Amino acid sequence: MFPELHTDRFFLKQIIASDQPFIFKGLSHPDVIPYYGVQYRTLEETKKQMDFYDDLWREKKGIWWKITDRATGASVGACGINSYQAAHEKAEIGFWLLPEFWRKKIMSEVLPVVIAHVFRHWRLHRLEAVIEEGNETSWRLAEKLGFKYEGKLRESEIKNGKRINLLMYSLLATERK
Repeated sequence: MFPELHTDRFFLKQIIASDQPFIFKGLSHPDVIPYYGVQYRTLEETKKQMDFYDDLWREKKGIWWKITDRATGASVGACGINSYQAAHEKAEIGFWLLPEFWRKKIMSEVLPVVIAHVFRHWRLHRLEAVIEEGNETSWRLAEKLGFKYEGKLRESEIKNGKRINLLMYSLLATERK
């Protein structure tokens, strides 16, 4: 059964097929995608992302939640883990918010609940945050959550025809607050 989580202000629920327009809105938004790993030009193309979320959960390679405002019911963003490796007790965290919900401390409230859940139920020792260089908001959040900077993965990916650097952060089970 898919675990639903909550905080004082938000519900975290499974991303389902009817959420595809919301996922498209986020992963096609010009202010969200500059530092995000995927982007979509059409609603139909976003089906790949929906399949990704389904496959993660079905194959136990990760889990992603839709973040919903408890008061208004508005979908504001998504977060979760992927690249789960049971043999190494590690996974990678990811997250995004629609711009109209930025600077409202949403991820500061939601991610500690997600992190606690995944460390407990996925038997993690290490949680990684791989952040594109230049995404200061995300690396500052990672540090606030206790992640440690490990270094720069120089020119490790190609995005929009350019080589980009990624910053590696990690949080170990022994370091959690």
